[in-house]
Amino acid sequence: MQNLTGVCSSLEHQDLLDRIHRLHFIGIGGSGMCPMAEILHHKGYVITGSDINESDTLERIRGYGIPVSMGHRAENIGDAELVVYTAAAKQDNPELVAAREKGVPTLERSVVLGLLTKKFSNSIAVSGTHGKTTTTGMLTQILIEAGRDPSAVIGGKLPFIGGNGRVGKSDTMVCEACEYVDTFLQLHPAFSIILNIDGDHLDYFGTLDNIIKSFHQFCLQTSGCILVNGDNENAMRAVAGITHAKVLTFGRSASCDYCVSELNEEDTACEDFTIMHGDERVCRVNLHVPGEHNMMNALAAAAAAHYFGVDGAHIKTALEAFTGVHRRFEVLGKFDGVTVADDFAHHPTELSSVLSSAVRMGYHAVWAIFQPHTYSRTAMLLDDFAAALSIPDHVVMTEILAVRETNTYNIHTSDLAAKIPGSCWFDSFEEIADYVMARAEDNDLILTLGGGDIYKCANLIVEKYKNR
Repeated sequence: MQNLTGVCSSLEHQDLLDRIHRLHFIGIGGSGMCPMAEILHHKGYVITGSDINESDTLERIRGYGIPVSMGHRAENIGDAELVVYTAAAKQDNPELVAAREKGVPTLERSVVLGLLTKKFSNSIAVSGTHGKTTTTGMLTQILIEAGRDPSAVIGGKLPFIGGNGRVGKSDTMVCEACEYVDTFLQLHPAFSIILNIDGDHLDYFGTLDNIIKSFHQFCLQTSGCILVNGDNENAMRAVAGITHAKVLTFGRSASCDYCVSELNEEDTACEDFTIMHGDERVCRVNLHVPGEHNMMNALAAAAAAHYFGVDGAHIKTALEAFTGVHRRFEVLGKFDGVTVADDFAHHPTELSSVLSSAVRMGYHAVWAIFQPHTYSRTAMLLDDFAAALSIPDHVVMTEILAVRETNTYNIHTSDLAAKIPGSCWFDSFEEIADYVMARAEDNDLILTLGGGDIYKCANLIVEKYKNR
């Protein structure tokens, strides 16, 4: 684990955006890059970018007048005064090499996001092991509905805004605060949300205690108010001893500052509930996204909006219009009576929430197609994964997606399958698609799950159904 103070922006960069005017983004079409580029462009900065694949995102960026070069070449950086890159960019990238040779500063995107949020007096950072993207999307939608005109950087595509970012004209900005490798410690928000804290990214943090310490540091960097899940013991440990900022709680318990009451569980697994602020009835909400986890995400978003003065009517309207974000129980279609959906869930806690909701939705059978993500997570949480994947009727898995690791853990999908009776696994998406489609029946749900490229399997299944 890195030293907590070592990942924070160095003092030499604190006022960098006040001293420069021209920025170049390597991989400008990336989900974490394009919203920042667009916001900076609308703040008057001269932006250029490069990427290796054409996309709808690049078309939108070019529509703002931002030039984008295809491919990475030294000359692409032009007269940029700062080059922004992601962790995916290799240090021998010709644009990074050119910047270093010219003495141009190069900063990873999380550092630039931290600098950008300082340009907004009401910066809101949404943190937590689970639910960040959905909650950020919900809060953004509420603030837009209420006429607050926020800027936003979201980890997934929000249909309401047609992308994963938004350029607003107000002093409010909403963004995700990802804890992996302590990137959220680049942020110094006015308002932060801690949705939950769970054992994840243990290849970096090592222990749950270290994760909590990082979240505590994040709290110390929040200047105004911290909204924390009062039902989550680890989250409450993170705010212990915080006195410089206001601490508010949300949760199911009536002792929380914001809580739910009069809960009705719908047959669709979507929750119908009342949001309370102490004795004040804020509003009643009937969600259209399933699961108790989404009810808690909605409660957090509502509490944050209410803190900033948004009334219950706008909160209700926005939350009931919320249909989810990309890869969060995203229904791709219904074919031959079979529903195909995709979800980003890649941690046992997330899998349990999503799969429990799925089996409550009245399908004849739920087919879970799961792609384990990283050797370390699979090995360290093997029994938890097995428990979560025992919830659906059928489980089909891929081999473990290596991502950033070598298999020093000597862990394989077969080890997980051995703990889940009736499960099976295949090497290719093609084999999985053929196996599941040959057995899925009318009113079944095929649900792909994982943080990697398992969505390609879902898309393949859809394509095969369409071509039948």
